[in-house]
Amino acid sequence: MDGPEDTNAEKLTASERSSAVHRKPRFLVIGAGRRGTAYASAVRRERLSAIIAAVAEPIRSTRISFGKKYVWEDGPPREDQAFESWQHFLDYETNRREAEAAGEKVYAGIDGIIVCTQDHTHKEILQAFGPLKLHVLCEKPISTSLQDCQDIYVSLGANSPERIFSTGHVLRYSPHNMLLKRLLLEDRAIGEIISVEHTEPVGWFHFSHSYVRGNWRKESVAAPSLLCKSCHDIDFILWLLCYRTDFGEPAHMPSLVSSVGNLSLFTKHRKPAAAESATNCFSCPHERNCDWSAKKLYVEKLYDKGERDWPICVVVPDIEDITATLGTDHGRAVLTEVLSADYDASTPRATIESKQWYGRCVWESDNDVLDDQIVTLTWDDDSRAVSGQEFPDRGPKTAVFHMAAFTEAQSKRRGKISGTRGEIQYDSNEIRVYTFDKFRDPEAVKVFTPPKAGGGHGGGDGGLMNSFSQAVEAVINGKLSVEQAQAKYVGCTLKEAFMSHAIVFAAEEARLGRKIVDWRDWWAKLEERLLAQ
Repeated sequence: MDGPEDTNAEKLTASERSSAVHRKPRFLVIGAGRRGTAYASAVRRERLSAIIAAVAEPIRSTRISFGKKYVWEDGPPREDQAFESWQHFLDYETNRREAEAAGEKVYAGIDGIIVCTQDHTHKEILQAFGPLKLHVLCEKPISTSLQDCQDIYVSLGANSPERIFSTGHVLRYSPHNMLLKRLLLEDRAIGEIISVEHTEPVGWFHFSHSYVRGNWRKESVAAPSLLCKSCHDIDFILWLLCYRTDFGEPAHMPSLVSSVGNLSLFTKHRKPAAAESATNCFSCPHERNCDWSAKKLYVEKLYDKGERDWPICVVVPDIEDITATLGTDHGRAVLTEVLSADYDASTPRATIESKQWYGRCVWESDNDVLDDQIVTLTWDDDSRAVSGQEFPDRGPKTAVFHMAAFTEAQSKRRGKISGTRGEIQYDSNEIRVYTFDKFRDPEAVKVFTPPKAGGGHGGGDGGLMNSFSQAVEAVINGKLSVEQAQAKYVGCTLKEAFMSHAIVFAAEEARLGRKIVDWRDWWAKLEERLLAQ
C-alpha cells in the first residue's frame, strides 16, 4: 500500500479500541481536487504521523483515484473510506456513533476534517460538522464574505475554541519564510523593520485560467481576487509584522488600511476587432494571432507536450484515466470537445454563469475580479503603548502588497524589507541580506539559500499539514490541551486567522469607498457585532 498504514482496519467496540496506548490522527479529506491532493500527498511524502482515513468527493473517477493513492489498497473501499458527498459521510458518522454508543463493533472514527471544496461551500460544511467536535484544517479563504467568516469564527469558539483549527495560510510554513522570519525577528539582521514591499506575481496564464475562465472569475460566485488568491500574502505580512506572541509581546496591528486596483484588460470593449463576434477560441478568426488562445495554450503547448496535471486535469478531471485506457489521441479529442463547448444568445444566462468555459474568449467572459491591486498597511508608533513597557519593532512602519496578474513568474513571490540597520531582498529561491555596518565591504551582503522542500508553496503545503497533524496528535493522545497544541504546532490562533481575512475585507472596503480605513476603529466595531451574535 502506498499510503500510510491504517491500524484501524477492523471493527471494534469502543472499549476494545480505547486500549490503544498511542495512535495517529485520522482525517477525512472533503474535496479531492488539487488542494485536497496537496495535503494528502504531504502525509505520504513527508511520512507524517497521520492517516488519510476517508475521502468525500462527488466525481467518481477523482474519488477512486484519490482513494487508491492515499486511503485504501487496490480493490473496493470499505464502507468507512469513500463517500459521494460530505452529507453522505455525516449520515454514516451519525449512525456509526450511535452504534458505537450501543456497544456494537464499528470501524474507527476520524479525528479531523480537511476541507478543500469550493470556497463558498466552507461555511455550510463547517457548521454542519460543528456538533461532531472534530479538528479542522480549512483551505483558504475560510469563506467568501465577511459575514460568513464571522459566523464560522463564532461557531468554532472564537476566543476559546475546543478543537484545533488551521487554515491554508501556507506561506507561514515554508522553510524559506521561516528562515526569513528568524532573520528578521530573532537575529534582527536588519534592525527594526521600517517598510515591506511584497509582490505576488500571479502569472499571466494562471490568471486567465482561474480568474477569467475558471472558478474564481466572479465576485458574486467566488470572492474578490485579493481574498481568493492573496489572503495568505496579507497573512504573511501580518505574521512578520504583527504577531510576536512567541516573544511575549501583544500583537502590533496596523492603524490604517487602504487599497487601489483595476480590472485592466479582460473587458469586452478591449476585445480585438479581428476576433469579431466569436465567443470561443475554436471558432475565432483571430485565434492564431492571440496570446490567450485556449487551443494553443491547453492543447498545443500543454497537452501535446505531455502535460496531464494542472491545468489540464481541471478542464477534464479524468484526463489521466482517459489517456491511459483509450490513448493519447482520444484524450486530445475529449479535451478539444470540452474546450470547444460554446453558447449563443439562446443559452440561459444562469447556464452560462454556472459553468467554467475554458475555451471561451477572454474578452467575452463574465469575469469581474481585479487583475492588479495594491494594498497599503500603515502602523503607528506604539513602542511604549503596552502598559508603559517598551518593546522593539513597534515603531511606525509601512507594508505595501502588490497582486499582479500580468507576469512571467507564476506565484514566485518576491519582496524587499527595509530596516534601521540594513535591507533584505527575497524571492522564491534566496534571501539577500545587506547591512549598513559593512559599508563598501564585500561581506556587507550575505545570501541565504533555504533548502528546497517538496510539495507546493515552497514546502508550505507540507509544513502546514505537518503542523496540523502534530497538533491533533498531541491533543487526542492527551499530551497537550487544544490551546497548548495550537500555539506550539500551528503557531496561529483562530483569532489571528480570522483577523488576516478581516484585513482583506477592510482593504476591499477602502478600495470600493475610495477611502482610508482606520483599522482599530473598524475592528472595534466588528468585535461589537461579534459579541452581539
